[in-house]
Amino acid sequence: EVTAERVAWPSPLRPAVKPLVERYAARGLVVLASGDPMWHGVGRTLVEELGEDRVDVLPHSSSISLACARMGWPVEHTAVASLLTRRVETVLRHCHDGARVLVLSRDEHTPARVAATLEAHGFGASRLTVLADLGGAEQRVDGTAHGWEAAVPRLNVLAIEVSGPGLPETPGLPDDTFDHDGQLTKREIRAVTLSALAPRPGQLLWDVGGGAGSIAIEWLRAHPTTRAVAVEQHEERAARIAANAARCGVPELEVAHGRAPDALAELHPPDAVFIGGGLTVPGVVEACWAALRPGGRLVANAVTLESQADLVRWRDRFGGTLTRIDVARSTDVGRFTGWRPAMPVMQWTAQQLEQGSSQ
Repeated sequence: EVTAERVAWPSPLRPAVKPLVERYAARGLVVLASGDPMWHGVGRTLVEELGEDRVDVLPHSSSISLACARMGWPVEHTAVASLLTRRVETVLRHCHDGARVLVLSRDEHTPARVAATLEAHGFGASRLTVLADLGGAEQRVDGTAHGWEAAVPRLNVLAIEVSGPGLPETPGLPDDTFDHDGQLTKREIRAVTLSALAPRPGQLLWDVGGGAGSIAIEWLRAHPTTRAVAVEQHEERAARIAANAARCGVPELEVAHGRAPDALAELHPPDAVFIGGGLTVPGVVEACWAALRPGGRLVANAVTLESQADLVRWRDRFGGTLTRIDVARSTDVGRFTGWRPAMPVMQWTAQQLEQGSSQ
């Protein structure tokens, strides 16, 4: 009985929003969406493209509320991962033993992809429930990640009851979390470095000389809205960074394959910069410092005497503080136990108060 002209969304969707509105401005447009369009829905896209004053949103119960009601899960204790536009490894960010996770599926293949990913990373015993037609004649399919073969409807929400260890939330993940070739900021130094970088929601990090990508990865794990770019000139290491990021549940890490400072020119201005490699390359520190937003933090670590001398000179030029970090780990000494010290690390931290000034 609807007499209005029906227009299907083209793909990709976002670039089509403004042209469609201009084409039908004289007649008016209504966008039909399932559930709550402001919860991982089209409402956000419309508001961002057109402005909130040009969009009236009439929400219905979200798929999250409907799914939690069906499962008997409290919404505030349930993690949500949207795979509508993100890679399947995003689910791993929320996985630890006993966690409850709802996945907004892209299509009927998403549950099988999630099941395979969970099994590959030690969560094969996790219980999966596919919910379809929420709010209507509901369909439900149950099983475990291990051996999942069920066929499911295209429009579905996947509920996961996680079984498996997962990663800790605090900075300083175990070193064996990351695949590396020796170029890795070790666990204790990494925890101190993340503290100095001070991740905040929505902020962007440049990890220059990414190595294994551990700093950028832990920055992204600090908050769902943080962003990071790892700059790495070696192709094999760049690929390794991407693989490490996916394994740690943050596949959105951007890897810029190139040599600093040239590779920095096209990047968005950062809120924080970590220089883990290339400290002695001409122009790297200057380019990083000039790109920092007001209030941005720059952190650099040095092990060799030559690079430590460079840090002293940079501190004298741009200000900031120098810290020496000494770490020793216990080791067997015959029948006894002694300390094996790691090489001391000098850390320089400086903050860009406004363009051209520092502390």
